[in-house]
Amino acid sequence: MSGLWFSVVLTIHVIIAVALIVLVLLQRGKGADAGAAFGGGSSASLFGASGGANFLSRTTAVLATLFFLTSLTLTYLASHRRVEGQGSIMQSAPAEPVPQSSAPAPSQAPAVPQ
Repeated sequence: MSGLWFSVVLTIHVIIAVALIVLVLLQRGKGADAGAAFGGGSSASLFGASGGANFLSRTTAVLATLFFLTSLTLTYLASHRRVEGQGSIMQSAPAEPVPQSSAPAPSQAPAVPQ
């Protein structure tokens, strides 16, 4: 079940990250802004002459907070996640001893007379 939550939170985290990148690029800067590339005049914008900056700033702050919270959640889930196959070597060691090989013992070569 932990793996399912991890996947869901990770998907939400990536969506928030992409939305945050887009919103930051759309905001008005002091110099040449990226918002002008997407149809620029602020008076003709969807939010009016001053409403766009306020809306974008608040949305960016909300998304940044959500990004921070999903980062913390992913950290928690990853640290408490149990992956199969991991554990102590002593736990995976065989319970019974490995049998000795049944190969014959090397015989001693007869002494050669001089």
